[in-house]
Amino acid sequence: MSNIEFREITSTEETNLFLDKFENYTGVRLPVDYAKKSKIVGVFAHGKLSAGYMLVTKPCFRSTMFVPDAIKAQIPFFENDEYDMMEVNGLWIGPAIRTPQLQFKVWVRMIMDVFMSKKKFLLLMCDTKNENNKKLHNLTNPSFIYEGSPNTMSGENSVASIRVAYTTRWKMIMGIPLYIKQLKLREKRVVAATARRTLARG
Repeated sequence: MSNIEFREITSTEETNLFLDKFENYTGVRLPVDYAKKSKIVGVFAHGKLSAGYMLVTKPCFRSTMFVPDAIKAQIPFFENDEYDMMEVNGLWIGPAIRTPQLQFKVWVRMIMDVFMSKKKFLLLMCDTKNENNKKLHNLTNPSFIYEGSPNTMSGENSVASIRVAYTTRWKMIMGIPLYIKQLKLREKRVVAATARRTLARG
């Protein structure tokens, strides 16, 4: 199994590299100013940036910014203090971190970072077409806020449809056994697929 290293990214060069890689994997370009206000965690495999995520612990949050004002006015959640909230953004995983075991390491590290932030609410947002992220979010037993077209400014780069929800750091911890279950199921599928390919070649 490859060794991976977690390291906070602070330099302009590595921040731009992180944003470039996130854009390559998702098609969304996050603003540099937004990234600089966040804690960027890079995952390095053999010294190369191979995955990462951003922890945003202060307003303004992109996930709530994209919810239309008319929707916000109808939801009691938005009466909470924004300083009790945080969001994880910029999550991407490259091919060097594709094994279930390595992905589990990334997931657990991200959960612990969220937990240690001591924020009351964790905001979740994903592309409604991204089934992998939706499954990950569902493991945290989220409360859903909005699903539909994002409320964007002119020229803002985003996906066509988003899903926004929130959970708590305790729910994320409680979701770890569910993620382990999903990990074992995926390992079985990988083993079965490998066996089928071996038989086909034989």
